[in-house]
Amino acid sequence: MTAPIAVRRLPAGTYGAAYAEAFVDLCRRAEAPNLHLAPAAVAAAMSFGIASDDIVVLAAQEQDDERLLGLWALRRTRDLQSGLAAVLRAPLMPLYEVSSAPVLDRDRAGDVAVALLAAIIEAADLPKVLKLPLLPLKSSVFVALEAALMATGGSIATFELWQRPMLVPEPGDDAERYLRRALGQGYKKRMQQHRQLERAGALAYQRHRGADAITALEAFLTLEAAGWKGRSGTALASLPQHGAYIRELIRNLAATDAARIDLLRLDGVPIAGGLLLDLAGQSHFLKIAYDEGKARLSPGRALAIEMLRADFATGRPFRLDSGAGDRIDPSAYPWGERQEMANTIVALADSSAALPRLAAAARMRLRGWRDRSPR
Repeated sequence: MTAPIAVRRLPAGTYGAAYAEAFVDLCRRAEAPNLHLAPAAVAAAMSFGIASDDIVVLAAQEQDDERLLGLWALRRTRDLQSGLAAVLRAPLMPLYEVSSAPVLDRDRAGDVAVALLAAIIEAADLPKVLKLPLLPLKSSVFVALEAALMATGGSIATFELWQRPMLVPEPGDDAERYLRRALGQGYKKRMQQHRQLERAGALAYQRHRGADAITALEAFLTLEAAGWKGRSGTALASLPQHGAYIRELIRNLAATDAARIDLLRLDGVPIAGGLLLDLAGQSHFLKIAYDEGKARLSPGRALAIEMLRADFATGRPFRLDSGAGDRIDPSAYPWGERQEMANTIVALADSSAALPRLAAAARMRLRGWRDRSPR
């Protein structure tokens, strides 16, 4: 007989280093864990200006057992995207995080999902509508949430749907076998392009972790600022608050070896770089930058190929989430798997989600109209 599950609501300010090891342990017992729920990532979100009182951290544990069985961090908000209705939104930072999902122990996922939803339903001060714009569908976490909604009288509505590129190796894969399968008919052309880049000079790929990642981040920011994002004012270096958040995120997570900066250099000069969270065999790709002067040689794809080779070379199981949004062409990546994603609105315990759903539907129609309009 399994022990009952208790859910504690943690003040965001106290969900810190004391929970770091427990979170890592939970990630090792979870399928495709959401690394942005790490204490260090939640602390970085608060540094962006999110009030700690607006962050709701729910920790599920068996009674009389300190081991985490589930964790979810949501933000109380009310804005145009919620139809001006009060909602709980995950992730805390949608622009830079890749998932709305909680982290659930794979062996207790169903029970934990019910307990987390019940905790929100029973809390008199919390909204009963969840805005989850980055929810992975057809995953074990989604199956658990869907069953928990049925058990607690809730409902879910999906709006935008898209396919996110993923790297999920099959048993027996190596880098070459994987690339041939993932690139398909484009394999020969893509690898010829990669060899052209190798012949252009001394090509070197390096992963930067720990304190080295903090230094390498500045090289990444410089590379990004040199491109179109710098010219348009949308590079992190052009947005002080956003740049400060990313620096805080990488600094916090690098302290626990959960962040890395990957740089591809040609003759010692960075030509492509990636920001990633990396923990318990799971990587989340946050941002990429590349030298636009070498776009003909696809340095961004070359970086992804070298990342893939390095992952296979470790000999350990791994999984990479590209973090790609619904406007990204999946064929731009050498990653062959796809995760169906959705923008979703959840109504708990027969509550009304009419306004948030109306806002989500209006946003979807507006984006469709923009896509069809002549440029």
